[in-house]
Amino acid sequence: MTVARRYAKALLTLGKEDAHYKEYGEGLSGFAHLLEREPELKDALLNPIHGREDRNKLLLRMIELLQLPPMVSNLLQLLLDKHRLNVVDGVALAYQEMLDEVENVRRAKVKTAIFLDDATQDRLRQTLEKLTGSTVIMEVEEDPSIIGGLMAKVGDLVLDGSVRTQINTLRESLIKGEVL
Repeated sequence: MTVARRYAKALLTLGKEDAHYKEYGEGLSGFAHLLEREPELKDALLNPIHGREDRNKLLLRMIELLQLPPMVSNLLQLLLDKHRLNVVDGVALAYQEMLDEVENVRRAKVKTAIFLDDATQDRLRQTLEKLTGSTVIMEVEEDPSIIGGLMAKVGDLVLDGSVRTQINTLRESLIKGEVL
């Protein structure tokens, strides 16, 4: 991951200089997702059984089809040359984390027992934004095992208002003989 962070930091630095850092992030993320979705394509690029020239041609064709920015193209070619194209997903992840930091964005993972409508999700997002002082992007997941309520994790901040946790806390208190 250290290697991936170095490449991501270099790309972000260049992107901030020419004001195309968002575009670079989108291109890098799109390429990483494509390799994740298409394992045969990933194998063709990473497997040394395929000739270096063939892998380079394939990469250039992918760059052309995806219409990636020249800076992202240069990074991908460098990774291929250095036999580090296998870290492209880590580079994309590290880049997104750094980009979020630059733009004061926090990503929240929210688990709820039931489906939350858009209005409820919006109120929850606004509350999390007030707590963190950042713009919050939420990923909401339904998890009936929490019985009721919700759990939210934003960076190091964990808010657990699930019924399951409350029941477990009550059980622990009863076992210890504590009076509530």
